[in-house]
Amino acid sequence: MRLEQLLFSHAERTPERIAVVSGERRMSYRELARSIKGISNELKKSVRPGDRVALHLPNGIEFVQLFYAALAAGASVVPVNTRLAPPEVEHILADAKPALVFGEKEKPVLEEKGEALQPQSNEDCVVLYTSGTTGKPKGAINTHANVIVQNVYQHAIAWGIGAQDNFLATTPLAHRAGVARLANALGLGGTLVVMAKFDAAPALEAIERERISVAGLPPTVLRMMLPEIRREPKKCASLRTVIVSAEAFPVHLLKEMAEVLPGVKFHTVYGMSEAAVSSATAAEMLERPGTAGRPYPGIEVMLDEDELLVRGAFAVMKGYLGEPEVPRGGWFRTGDLARRDGDGYLYIVDRKKDMVVSGGYKVYSKELEQVLVQHPGVEDAAVLGIPDATYGEAVVAVIQPRAGQKLREEDIVEHCRARLAGYKKPRRVVFVDALPRNSLGKVVKRELRIRIEAALCPRPDR
Repeated sequence: MRLEQLLFSHAERTPERIAVVSGERRMSYRELARSIKGISNELKKSVRPGDRVALHLPNGIEFVQLFYAALAAGASVVPVNTRLAPPEVEHILADAKPALVFGEKEKPVLEEKGEALQPQSNEDCVVLYTSGTTGKPKGAINTHANVIVQNVYQHAIAWGIGAQDNFLATTPLAHRAGVARLANALGLGGTLVVMAKFDAAPALEAIERERISVAGLPPTVLRMMLPEIRREPKKCASLRTVIVSAEAFPVHLLKEMAEVLPGVKFHTVYGMSEAAVSSATAAEMLERPGTAGRPYPGIEVMLDEDELLVRGAFAVMKGYLGEPEVPRGGWFRTGDLARRDGDGYLYIVDRKKDMVVSGGYKVYSKELEQVLVQHPGVEDAAVLGIPDATYGEAVVAVIQPRAGQKLREEDIVEHCRARLAGYKKPRRVVFVDALPRNSLGKVVKRELRIRIEAALCPRPDR
């Protein structure tokens, strides 16, 4: 079974059902399937089975049409977030080597020094770019089976969602969570409502107008929407399920949301571009604060020196582009440190990967540090995450200036803005005479974090 085949089957069974809504535009399953097949026929003139097609597009019906048309043409899709800076986009395109790129304007086929492109397997569905421990973005190859099992079958079982639901996507469709809502809605035969750009008040209006029953709302989005919901909770009368992903769901925020929306079921999700792992209900989160839930059916987990390993039928990606595939049936190392209680509930206790999760986006410290030290006035730099009421964590750059240099916070932020996506730039910049180091000369981030949090996050009782 392929993802586009699910959509086409829904078009045959429920042709008049609205498939996708974006602003004032809406398309039925019949109209969407017909447009996808037409676009696919055109793509086949330039795309061979196994090629890759990159979509550098904002949220909208065009993204959905091209996503499925590429699949119908036998290609896989490389979603490219429009929030990325030009150098980041260029890196992804150079690494993925797509046959076609759709953006503000079409770009030529990319080739490396005249070498022919090598088509990948026809079973490949979507390549989701993530970052490894070195901060280098890597393309996680997810097959059609990966996407369908994880986002259609497993989610339907875990959350009780189905063809009767109207789904709201508030995050970019090029993000892992956006792809999940896309596959949820159109894989199950429901309606996908896409926001071109998130804003709290319009999101609440969309929930009421489109009678949204299932919404993907990361904690940062929930924090932004909470004041609006408190003022007009009746606008969420149709809402019955909220999927909370992209970052940890704080218990205090869960309690606040449950208070204003007592009839809504909240589910938190733990997973990544490379693998699906677990989910927890509100009751489980309240009973076991900090839990990431129990693994989905068919997924096995194991701890190796506290690092979480995962395996299961189509639970783990096929592999990274340009690297050996993950052995089928083999264990995938998540890079997260975890523990498991006697009832099988998982708790993510630390990150083996050095990263900050800010507003649902992963910011890898090493990647930002490498950019910071390119500034001519910076001797060295360390990047940390500190608690933030809105974004969960805020990115803090701790800068050791070169001798005699006088730097300003805005100089550092602008330097980063020109080279990285906006969400990766530091929200705070702290200047120090010297970074704390151990006997090997490495920065001691644990000590540095204590100092920085004491300075920037003073306790209320002080």
